[in-house]
Amino acid sequence: MWDFSISRSLGLMGKTMPFVLLRVAVYFSIAAAYVIVTGTGAGIGWGIGAFGDEGFRAGSIFWGGAIGFGVTAGVLYFLREYILYIVKAGHIAVLVDLLDGRQTPEGKSQVSHATSVVRQRFGEASVLFAVDQLVKGVLRAVSGLIQGIAAFLPIPGLQQMTGILRAFLNIAVGFIDEVILAYAIRTGSTNPWGSARTALVLYGQNYKTMLKNAAWLTLIVYGLSFLVFLLMLAPAAALVYFIPGAWSAGGLVFALR
Repeated sequence: MWDFSISRSLGLMGKTMPFVLLRVAVYFSIAAAYVIVTGTGAGIGWGIGAFGDEGFRAGSIFWGGAIGFGVTAGVLYFLREYILYIVKAGHIAVLVDLLDGRQTPEGKSQVSHATSVVRQRFGEASVLFAVDQLVKGVLRAVSGLIQGIAAFLPIPGLQQMTGILRAFLNIAVGFIDEVILAYAIRTGSTNPWGSARTALVLYGQNYKTMLKNAAWLTLIVYGLSFLVFLLMLAPAAALVYFIPGAWSAGGLVFALR
């Protein structure tokens, strides 16, 4: 069995709800930025299209929106990833305090306390952000290679197994940088490279436990996903009930997605 407490983990998430809401706010802000930039590009295209006929105007609006989206997509993606990582670093700082039984300093909110901690380790967090992106890139390459090989092998269920393997690798390896940062914050280390080296050694020494927990977490995530799927069947069935005729099948697929 696993050697972590699900109830305690959920309890810690509840205690750090400001960070959960902050992440939601970041996602919403980035999505709004995509819409605003795309709309601005389309508006500029509409203005340029006013100098031509209807066909030229339609093309200008399309290309204006497409260029606005394309030019900013990479920048906004990077900003989203970086901002979310900095928020996650602050979340880790507060979680470390709670796990050690320390409370937020008097007169400070969780977010302000985490901000001061992250500011002290801004350089380290930024380097670990780059490490996080590299790890994600390697995992995508490995899982893509495995899926590509599996596509040529006539073994039933192999594609599903590669999906489970990808999820396992994301949990087992994808959080190494978070472990390094948590260790540095917990020990109060002033030598980021030394603490990172020690954290990696400890991670390697406990690889059996880490891999076992990662396997259990993968199964738990899949189980919860299946539970959510079952819960969504009721509203999907209700939607199908109100859609007449042959459209009901399409409505069911749309509702489940």
